[in-house]
Amino acid sequence: MTDYNSLTQLGKNTALPASPEEAVLEKVRNPHMNVDYAIRFTCPEFTSLCPLTGQPDFAHIVIDYVPREFIVESKSLKLFLGSFRNHGAFHEACTVDIGKRVAEAIQPMWLRIAGYWYPRGGIPIDVFFQVGKQPADVWVAPLDVPMYRGRG
Repeated sequence: MTDYNSLTQLGKNTALPASPEEAVLEKVRNPHMNVDYAIRFTCPEFTSLCPLTGQPDFAHIVIDYVPREFIVESKSLKLFLGSFRNHGAFHEACTVDIGKRVAEAIQPMWLRIAGYWYPRGGIPIDVFFQVGKQPADVWVAPLDVPMYRGRG
């Protein structure tokens, strides 16, 4: 049985952290340690701020990972991702920082993050970061986020 008493956010009224640095990513024991499987989180309405202009930036973020001993507690991940709402950073920094932070928290076998950023200055930016190698025996859904095509 898993002990959830160490969780500080789940089941509680938890305010959105003021910054990614203040956000706490929590983890719980992997309930299926004897099975290799993939987990996907999708955040289609991710927001952050341009560090120079302060204008909002929007992205579709997809995080895939194959856990080892721990999995990410999803409410803490939601609050962590939400903490970027008023955080100024370029697309590349946001995407890679999220991937590194999740990997550091749970030490997965493999992790991949894809950041599909909506156009800024007419150019969409897609950022990809990976930790480890995808296990050959684990099926992971393809990253079927369509390329940005604009209106029409």
